[in-house]
Amino acid sequence: MASLVTAPTANPSSIKKNCRVDNRCIGKGITVMRIGKSLEELYNVKVERKVPQERLSQLGVSQWSVWKTGKCRLPWDWQVDQLVYVEEGEVRVVPEGSKDYMRFVAGDLIRYPKWFEADLFFNGFYQERYSFRAYGDDY
Repeated sequence: MASLVTAPTANPSSIKKNCRVDNRCIGKGITVMRIGKSLEELYNVKVERKVPQERLSQLGVSQWSVWKTGKCRLPWDWQVDQLVYVEEGEVRVVPEGSKDYMRFVAGDLIRYPKWFEADLFFNGFYQERYSFRAYGDDY
C-alpha cells in the first residue's frame, strides 16, 4: 500500500529574494539549495583563473593584439570565437536577456563563443590581449 507524504512548499519568488551568496536560499522555514548551471556553462564561456606564465607563453599571448578602455558600458556581440587574457582591471559581462553577470579580472583567460551577445561593464582602466579563433581551434 502506498502512502502520501506532504511537505510545506515555498513560493519560488520568495525563495529567490532570500538567496545568499553561497547559493543557499531560505524561505518560510525551508532551506533550499538552488541547483543549476553557472552562467559560464549556460553560455559556453570558458574561463581559466590565475593563468601561469608557462600557459601564456604556450598560447603566444604576448603577440596578441591589445585593447584598452576606461570606465564605460559597451554592448558587444562576438562574430567569431575570441580568446581574451585580462592584463589589468576587471569586467562584468551581462549576457543578453540576463540580470546576472560573470566577473573576470586580471589573470583570467576567457574564451567567448561565436554569436554570444552581452553588455560589458568596466569600472575603471581595463586592458586585455585578444586573439580571434576559428571554429574548433583548441586553446
